[in-house]
Amino acid sequence: MTDGVEPILLSQEGAIARVTLNRPSRRNALDPAAWQLLRETFEKLAADSTVRVVVLTGAEGSFCAGSDLGGPKDDHPLERMRRLNNAAIAVHEFPKPLIARVDGPAVGAGANLALASDFVVASPAARFGEIFARRGLSVDFGGSWLLPRLVGLQQAKRLLMLADVIDAEEARELGLVTWLKPAAELDEFVTELAGRLAALPPVAVAQSKALLNQGADQTLRQALDNEARAQAVNLATEDVPIAYRAFLDKVAEPQYTGRWAVR
Repeated sequence: MTDGVEPILLSQEGAIARVTLNRPSRRNALDPAAWQLLRETFEKLAADSTVRVVVLTGAEGSFCAGSDLGGPKDDHPLERMRRLNNAAIAVHEFPKPLIARVDGPAVGAGANLALASDFVVASPAARFGEIFARRGLSVDFGGSWLLPRLVGLQQAKRLLMLADVIDAEEARELGLVTWLKPAAELDEFVTELAGRLAALPPVAVAQSKALLNQGADQTLRQALDNEARAQAVNLATEDVPIAYRAFLDKVAEPQYTGRWAVR
């Protein structure tokens, strides 16, 4: 607990978990203890078989203002960066579908936290900014790896070097936002999207997510080999025969289990 409040709130309804960044007095900027708690939360959710989808959002009109640059600095900067990097790894490598619900500013490490999600659903109030240069800092939370893959090298340089804060519409045009929805429709859309994802075969979805994340750094032959291994895993679950029967019998909403079928 920091500032007298729980910095990370976790709730679950059915197969959908919700992680809320909860330091509204600091626009949900996270201090070292909060980054560590975020890592622990995502590691816990990754291991929880009852969770199929996670929604990540911020409290009270902000998504995340990045790292809290105030407060005590009684440890070495490298140690603080290790905490941040461990949180980044837990989010970037999270094996299940992750939706960022962005209603308000997402800047600095907070912007890259949102972009590390599989889908970004934003309201017109959302703002995105790689503002590191304004603080005399260089990019972190995986932005140097992620941004060129999302927007291309030149646009990544523009966002990082000029440190502009862009609105939700420009972010959508650049490919940083998956869906832009009116504020009144944001929660309903996110809930529906999370439900759609939760209803899919969990093992197959996790495999596809991993293959896409790894594919950018591989040759075609490596990607094909990984796809073959992933399909072998899928074929050993109960979900493949369930999907086949649903297709043949025209079942609208088959119930997938993700369980291993080979005994």
